[in-house]
Amino acid sequence: MPWLTEDQIARAREIDLLTYLQSNEPNELLPPRSGEYRTVSHESLVISNGLWNWNRGGIGGRSALDYLVRVRGMKFHEAVERVLGSSSLPLPGVPHNPPPPKKYIFHPPAPVRYPTRVISYLQRRGICPEILRRAMELGILYESRYYNPNSDYHNAAVCVFAGKDESGKVVFAALCGIDTNLKIDKAGSDKRFSFHIPAKNPDSRHLAVFESPIDALSHATLQYRNGWQWNGYRLSLGGTSPVALTAFLERNPQITRVVLHLDNDTAGLTAARKIKAQLTEKNRRLRVSVNPPRCGKDYNDVLLRVVNMERKQKPPISRPSSRAYLE
Repeated sequence: MPWLTEDQIARAREIDLLTYLQSNEPNELLPPRSGEYRTVSHESLVISNGLWNWNRGGIGGRSALDYLVRVRGMKFHEAVERVLGSSSLPLPGVPHNPPPPKKYIFHPPAPVRYPTRVISYLQRRGICPEILRRAMELGILYESRYYNPNSDYHNAAVCVFAGKDESGKVVFAALCGIDTNLKIDKAGSDKRFSFHIPAKNPDSRHLAVFESPIDALSHATLQYRNGWQWNGYRLSLGGTSPVALTAFLERNPQITRVVLHLDNDTAGLTAARKIKAQLTEKNRRLRVSVNPPRCGKDYNDVLLRVVNMERKQKPPISRPSSRAYLE
């Protein structure tokens, strides 16, 4: 194994992933959208504000070195040599001061006057009108248009799942296309205040955690349909990163019970186990459990199965034949 000095390793760790890819593998980068970059090899890997996050793998970081080792699977010394070996990147002994990442000022998406499309879309996803009504009254759900003249999705209708800070100001917005595949956080969103459905009792000690806002709404719908008397908070992570969860627990120290309802796939199950270990290590009084959906990938799959089964079980409505109207 080649000998690496501490200075070489330190220099390699200084180089962020975006700088590395732009200099060494520009063809790996997809065109940026709202300040976020994605890669050809891993569509769920997002680079934004100097950091990268691989949603599918449930990991993230800043440096290109971590990316090459944890995502590409390179050996450590090979990754250091790859990062420092690029002619356009600084070699050991040469100071490297990467430009600060561009920061975006967050502006909440403007709501449309008549949110009929978002209501129709979410009802097709099985969300019941009562849950939609409450979310819209709370100002955490509304319809908007995606604004980005450089994007193929410009002016597309979107669901806005908003997150508010302690003062009630919207500081986060997850956008989900109604007629498109668009799924993106609004530029400048504060991930610490991700979408959540508040408990009716602010002193509730229970928290249910999901990957997406639609899963949180689906869970609420399932409980509403079955008449379950459960009072707790529901939080969307917007993926598998624990940033929103950690911040939520800091703001709500009364929480003692956390149930992780992440997706029933490799990424979700792996992330749930890691999050549980981290939480219980930091806070011994927290009871944390992993409870993925028993059927389907996520809780919206569960809800849609229930809705479809009920439709099949309903007897067909008997209507008079057309001949009766003619006689």
